[in-house]
Amino acid sequence: MAVIGIMSAMHEELAAVLAAMPDEQRVTVAGRDFWVGHWQGHAVVAVLSRIGKVAAATTATALIERFGVGQIVFTGVAGGLGPGVKVGDVVLARSLVQHDMDASPLFPRHEVPLYGRSRFETDTGLSDSLQRAVQAVLADVQQHVGPEAVTEFALQSVRLHEGLIASGDRFVSSTAECRYLQQALPEALAVEMEGAAVAQVCADYGLPFAALRTISDRADDDAHADFSRFIRAVASRYSVAMLSQWLKSL
Repeated sequence: MAVIGIMSAMHEELAAVLAAMPDEQRVTVAGRDFWVGHWQGHAVVAVLSRIGKVAAATTATALIERFGVGQIVFTGVAGGLGPGVKVGDVVLARSLVQHDMDASPLFPRHEVPLYGRSRFETDTGLSDSLQRAVQAVLADVQQHVGPEAVTEFALQSVRLHEGLIASGDRFVSSTAECRYLQQALPEALAVEMEGAAVAQVCADYGLPFAALRTISDRADDDAHADFSRFIRAVASRYSVAMLSQWLKSL
């Protein structure tokens, strides 16, 4: 099987992934540390995407050009936008859009110039296999994050959502911004800052791509106060459990 590229958005998540790789070796390219090793018997290259679309696109390109990965999976956190998408839920992207792309009137709003489309789909087979892994983990959240985190973050009835994720170079954290995006992109389930850029790079290279996002807040004025605590206690543990389950199934 081809080498698998794993991109994480936050340092805490990457550390949790690296802890599961027994033989990782650091290789520095383009000012980034790429960790080459194995996980569940599969060749893996793990890397911190950095924040924002340009940084994420550069990282994805290096994964492809320098390390020859055959597929990329992005795992990180996002703000919830869709109805019923709450803290602790997971969103599996089926397509991604850049919510801040606007080359109008030359091109329709959100359409990427010269591509003739605004949305970039994830790979169906890859996403389907991740879906099964996510469902298995969410069936017993307490086993993976512990009872204290379940109580603290109200994780008693978490769900998997599948659909559109919006990406942009802006941290959405106000009710006004949240409502604006909900009106502009009513199908969007979550908002973050990297995924659509990576999806575009993978489309350019014809590479399978999938993205998993744990909802850390509702991207509004009530966004969760202890963001770092949530990543350490919930999101990083979700990521490791779900990716490990997925890799075991391959």
